[in-house]
Amino acid sequence: MTHTIAVLGGNGFIGSRIVEMFHLGGLAAVRPVVRSMGSLARLSRFDLDWRMADARDQKALGKALAGCETAVHAISGEPSTIRDSVTPVYRAAQEAGVRRLVYLSSASVHGQAPLPGTDDDSPLSRRQPIAYNNAKAWAERRLMDLRARGAVEIVILRPGIVTGPRSVWQTRFASELLAGTACWFNDGRGICNSLYVDNLVHAIQLALTVPGIDGKAFLLGDAETVTWADLYGPVAHALGVDPLQLPNVDHVPPRRGTREVAGEFASSTTGRAIASLIPKRIRRGIHAVIAPAAPIDSSPWAIPSTPAIPLPSATLEMSLLYRCAWKLPDTKARQLLGYRPVVSFAEGCRRTIGWLGFAGFPTHYGNNRSR
Repeated sequence: MTHTIAVLGGNGFIGSRIVEMFHLGGLAAVRPVVRSMGSLARLSRFDLDWRMADARDQKALGKALAGCETAVHAISGEPSTIRDSVTPVYRAAQEAGVRRLVYLSSASVHGQAPLPGTDDDSPLSRRQPIAYNNAKAWAERRLMDLRARGAVEIVILRPGIVTGPRSVWQTRFASELLAGTACWFNDGRGICNSLYVDNLVHAIQLALTVPGIDGKAFLLGDAETVTWADLYGPVAHALGVDPLQLPNVDHVPPRRGTREVAGEFASSTTGRAIASLIPKRIRRGIHAVIAPAAPIDSSPWAIPSTPAIPLPSATLEMSLLYRCAWKLPDTKARQLLGYRPVVSFAEGCRRTIGWLGFAGFPTHYGNNRSR
């Protein structure tokens, strides 16, 4: 009898592709677990035993996971969501009798520009300049602590830049090209640790079934060594843009004011714990200080100003990614999981460009399709 796999975050880019490939391929009975009814729009074309549960609600998660042999934690979101979801998910899985939980972490636990020689077993730092990296590193450590006292097996996967149809990496770049704000650093020569989404789903299937990998963490990537120019060049050409004409920019971190620093602390785990001890009247006063200032309405007699044209600029994350000079190895995944990419980088690009045209971007594909 085919066992049931719960996919937490089954409505997201990766989660929905897990559901599609497992369901259409007959690999297992899939149970998407989502936060709201609206999240089921993409999955409603399938007759699935879906469930609804917030990632922080252990009781609701326990009911959603009941009867599932394995589960995939594919919940994405802000650092607070990453941190706050792992404990309820693991404990709910324990209560429901789940045998193994596969957690989708990220290669960014090693930083966007990892040092040469970095591999699966390199130590993780939770003092990186990007909060997402720290949250993922914290979540991995927390899961291992829970596993030490629990019965549910844990397998951690660390995908790199996940590409493919609906990937934010390629759709965002396409949108920036059309808006005239696209840019890169050093002509995109840095290493892009890419991973086509179907290759990731293949690795998830292996992580759910291969024995003897409890407590292991695996880096995953495409077979090819890919640069950012390799990834973004086809998107630019499909939109009629010469990628060699893109400006090269660097990132200049903005100055952080007191309001921003205080706001970040207030939203952190420590900040929320301290806030719970403060009377509501005082908390309201603090919130008034750190909340973003409301915009001041301009005078109806003022002369309208010309909107500023956004200039190309790179975020801190992209600035670091463009500097990457090391292809993260997937040797451990090949040896212990039997992982081999099932889709080539070139084929993945072809499929993604086709989807961009289908989604309405003015690509050559889209133009030919409309004739």
